[in-house]
Formats: sequence, C-alpha cells, structure tokens
Amino acid sequence: MEDYGIIGGGPAGYTLGMMLASKGKSVVLFEKDKLGGTCLNKGCIPTKSFLHSSDLYAEIKTNSCGISADGLNVDFSKVREKKTQTVEKIRKSLELAVKNSGVKTVYAEACVKDKNTIVAGEDEYKFDKIILATGAKPREIKGLEFDGDFILSSDDILELNTLPKSLLIIGSGAIGIEWARIMSNFDAEVTIVEMAEHLIPAADIEVSKRIERIFKQKKIKYYLNDCIEKVENRQVTLKSGVILNPEKILVAVGRVPVCPDCECERVLGDACGEIQLAHYAIHQAKAEALGIPFDKALVPSVIYGEPEIAWVGIREQDTDESYKKVTLPITALGKAWCDDATDGFIKLITKDNKIKGAHIVSKEASSLIHTVLIAMQNEITTEQLEVSCFAHPTYSEGLFEALLRL
Repeated sequence: MEDYGIIGGGPAGYTLGMMLASKGKSVVLFEKDKLGGTCLNKGCIPTKSFLHSSDLYAEIKTNSCGISADGLNVDFSKVREKKTQTVEKIRKSLELAVKNSGVKTVYAEACVKDKNTIVAGEDEYKFDKIILATGAKPREIKGLEFDGDFILSSDDILELNTLPKSLLIIGSGAIGIEWARIMSNFDAEVTIVEMAEHLIPAADIEVSKRIERIFKQKKIKYYLNDCIEKVENRQVTLKSGVILNPEKILVAVGRVPVCPDCECERVLGDACGEIQLAHYAIHQAKAEALGIPFDKALVPSVIYGEPEIAWVGIREQDTDESYKKVTLPITALGKAWCDDATDGFIKLITKDNKIKGAHIVSKEASSLIHTVLIAMQNEITTEQLEVSCFAHPTYSEGLFEALLRL
C-alpha cells in the first residue's frame, strides 16, 4: 500500500505530490491527459503567449516609438504554433521535475472505488490517503452550449486556426477581458456582454470604471446590465433589444468544478470550488503537505494585457468612513512616460496606518501587487514602508509616491 494517491496533475496535484515525496512519502499521481492542468494547458500560460504576440503587434502597429515595419501582418497559425511550443517546453520541464521528485505518474482516467482504493484502467491501487485535485471545466449556459465552431469555450478558442473578424464575449472576468484585449489587438471587432453593472464585477469600482474608459478608447464595445435573449441562425438578440451578428461567440462565464461523486477526505485546487487560481491551488497543496495555513483574504488577482490589472484585499465599495484611500495616477511616474504606458493608477486603502487593500492598473501591476501583499501579510505600517528607498525611474516608486499622499 502506498502513502498517497492523488487524482489530477494540475498545480494542486503535482505540487502536493512533490512536497509529500520530499518528506519521504510514497506518492502516485493520476492524470488522464497532460500534466499541468488548466493553467498550463488551457488557461494561464497559453493565453499569456497569445497576449504577448498581440501586444507586440499592437505596439509596432502604433509606431509611437518611431519604429515601423513594412508589410506588418498577423500569421495566426504561427501565433498559435508559438503558444503550443511554449506550453510543450514548460510541460516537459514539469514532467522531469515530477519524475525526479520521486512521484510516480500514471497516465489514465482514475476514479475512487472506496476511501483507500483508486481504479485506473484495469488496475487497482491501494493508499493510506486519497486526495482529489480534478480541476474544473468551462461553465456552459443554457441556449449557448459549446459547439466548437460558432459558440466557443475558453478551451475551444485556443485552437482557432484563423482570426475571426468579430467576436462576441459573454462575461467580463479575467478570461473575457484578456481575450477581448488579444482579439482587439489583432484588429478583430470585439463586443462584450456583461450582466453586472460594470466590467470586471469582482474588482474595485475604480478599476472597473477605468477599464471601461480604456475599452471605449480602444473601440471595444460592451453592454452592461444585459444578457443574451436568443440566438437564431447565428444572429444574437440581447435582452435590451440590441441585435449582433458576430463571427464567433466566446462564453467566458467562469468554470465549474470537476469533482467525481465519490467518498474522499480532501479536495484541492479548482475542484474544491473556492478561488480558482493556480497560485491558490499551490498554496492549498503547501498547507496540506506542511500543515501551514495561509490567509485566503491575501490571495492576489491579476488580469493580464496592457495595462495589467492587479488587486488584493478590501475594495473601496466594501469600506466605510474609518478607511483612508489614495489614488496615484500613473502619469506621475517618469518610467510610464518613457514606456508610453501612462493610462492607469495605483490605489491604496488603509486603516490604522496599515494597508488593507491595493488596486493597480498599470504596466507591471502583476509585480507591483506583491510588494503590497508582503507588507499586508507582515503587518508593515505605512510609515515603515516610507523608509524603504525605491529606485528611480520605476513603476514600484509609485507605491512610495502614493504613501506620501496619504
């Protein structure tokens, strides 16, 4: 009998497996497809590859830095090929790391027979403890079932061979916003339909309003407080009465846990239905392996593209008069002017001289947010942060400038 059986080779599963193996435990990891889970194969990594290509194309196209390229065009098949190569390189490295850690990987669809038995193919495996890390899948909407052609999931859109001339995106979370940016950069006509009052409803209200303004400037259309009423002959009618004729529809309304109906002591990662982020899954695994809990309120969120969007902690709409806030426009930073990236802000929310929330729209926001996160996690006061010497010119000095304005 082995010590641990883990079903699912995504960030939660492989992280837990390697950590347990480092402690001398015997671990078998079951994966029905490819190691890396949604993040590596169908989410974080492939979309960032597409984003990089689209951002590069958009920047050259604007010729704002005096650099132009004759005959500039997009070969989308090569953009997709670059994405595939990137994913495969990272996966090979991951597979080697898992193997070298001592974890045994079984590539087969597995199910739990009882609390100590996993069945994979025709074989049965016995374990002291079984953990599910089976991930999640794209959420479907009634009347907008995925067909892989006209109505696409976030999995389907990764496999397009050609750029659509127009794309209708349902939902404005991270998936919807990032694909809106990718396709708009590549000159597709993009429209978003969102049921909430603002884009990115999970974000701070000031972030949502800024992204709405940026999208208007980029001619990305959006309809708020609206939804699809019907789809007939590839014509879409919204509840508001607006009629749209997109070439493709991307349904980006989140993901639902894939969790087999079986008896299991522990479920980790996206399958547990909590925060569906790879870094959250990794820390869940760390907590499971080492018994060290972490604060779920201090899990950062990032939406990529130009400018990046990042936040952690409390939002303005959830505060009262006991909180203080300061918003520093990115135009205050010399580095932003050098990079032609002046649209955005750094917003800090404080209470009792400690940062309780941060919301950033800026180039490098995905990096900036971690400075704030470390301060929040260690209860570093704003006065203590002000003592730190931030390099100039950088985006990080914007945190220092914001603190001086409190």
